[in-house]
Amino acid sequence: MAALIDAIDVKRKMFFELENTPFVCLEAEVSTPTARGGQTLVRLKMRNLLTRAVFDKTFKAGDRFKEPDLLMVEASYLYSDANGFYFMDQESFETLTLSAEMIGDALDFIVEGAIIQLHKYNGNPIGLQLPAQVELNVTYTEPGVRGDTSSGSVTKPAKLETGIEIRVPLFIKEGETIKVSTETREFAGRA
Repeated sequence: MAALIDAIDVKRKMFFELENTPFVCLEAEVSTPTARGGQTLVRLKMRNLLTRAVFDKTFKAGDRFKEPDLLMVEASYLYSDANGFYFMDQESFETLTLSAEMIGDALDFIVEGAIIQLHKYNGNPIGLQLPAQVELNVTYTEPGVRGDTSSGSVTKPAKLETGIEIRVPLFIKEGETIKVSTETREFAGRA
């Protein structure tokens, strides 16, 4: 039997199961009442890992959740077609397929051959988890002109190899590899 997790013990980035569905906690807030006999409540902002929906729900501190049958496997991105996105499990070498809904906007950060963490729930792939930062090549950007800071902005637009466009510092040139934060979609440094 799977271990049980008390609602009060759920923290950010933890996985839990509610009504036979896996969730990840995005934020957890505990509110302790000042009156005697009041119940401690836990407000969770959580993402359904199957539908990708995000919502808030409040639980009593003593409510319990099951630990989900969730595996994280390393997989490399192979290719995509009209039927989905294909990844190869790095241990079993089986091909795993994810739909466009499961991928979401993660494709902005994935290049062929990239190794990522894939979620498997009850043995079936349900989604992926990107690293905090990815390295991508700059395919197009205007050359930075010295003294071009009159607008107060010291960044310029750059198109990356996946097609995403972000703002980068003036010193970044076409062909360079940069680090991009997958959470904020911003320049995070040179690779």
